[in-house]
This record gives sequence, structure tokens and C-alpha cells, in this order.
Amino acid sequence: MKLKIGDKAPDFKGIDENGNNIELSNYKGKKLILYFYPKDNTPGCTNEACDLRDNYNMWLEKGYEVVGVSPDSEASHQKFIGKYDLPFRLISDPDKIIIKLYGAWGLKKLYGREYEGLLRTTFVISEDGVIENIFVKVKTKDHTNQILESIK
Repeated sequence: MKLKIGDKAPDFKGIDENGNNIELSNYKGKKLILYFYPKDNTPGCTNEACDLRDNYNMWLEKGYEVVGVSPDSEASHQKFIGKYDLPFRLISDPDKIIIKLYGAWGLKKLYGREYEGLLRTTFVISEDGVIENIFVKVKTKDHTNQILESIK
């Protein structure tokens, strides 16, 4: 299933870095930036997380929450959050249930080799759970501005 702007965001249930349940319904009445990234502590993923971190208070002021999702373990997320002082929650999805539900898993190419992997993708979800925007070509070092340009 390929999600598109205007679709109802699929409900998800996952576990955050502290083993707490987290689901889309927790954010009802709030706007949500739900971003999918391949791996903790890798250059692109760190750039993206730190860009969102550096602008986190601005996102809160605009009424947005930020949540990241990757296949990494809860322990890996805890270290990633601690190392970079990330103020938002990260969902551990090792079985790729949420990742596949949102269509963020698919065929990738690297140096001519094809393989399946996580497709870096961000969904901007409205207060009533509708997808307002989808980013598939994420600018990891400038993702905040990329999102801001779309919501003006």
C-alpha cells in the first residue's frame, strides 16, 4: 500500500526507547512529524536527528511533536538519545511492522547493488490523523527547513 497526501495515517503501536507503548492515538489533537530512518549513530541519521533536535522547541511552539522510527533496539535508541541529547521519542521496530505499514521499506540501490532496506521517509500528520505531507528525498542536514517550506 502506497500512502499519499490526504490519506488517513495508519494507526500504529510500538515500543519507545524506554519500553513504553507509543501509538498514533497518543497524538490525537496534535500535529506529528513521524520520521523513518535506517540506523542510529550513522552520519545521515545523526544529521537528521540533530537538525530536528536543534529545532525541537520551535516545533513544539508550532504544535508539532516529533517521533523517529527505525529497526534499532531500545538499547540502541537509548544510547543514540543520550549521545546526542535528543528530546523526542524513538520507536524500536525490529520486525519492521510500522516501517512496512507506512511504506518505508523497499528496494534500494547502492553502488549498482540492489537490496531491501529502510527508505528514509518523513510523514507530517495533522491533528486529526491525516497525512499532510510526505518526504521521500530527505535533506538530512536541513530537514527542518524542508518541512517548514511545505507547511507555510
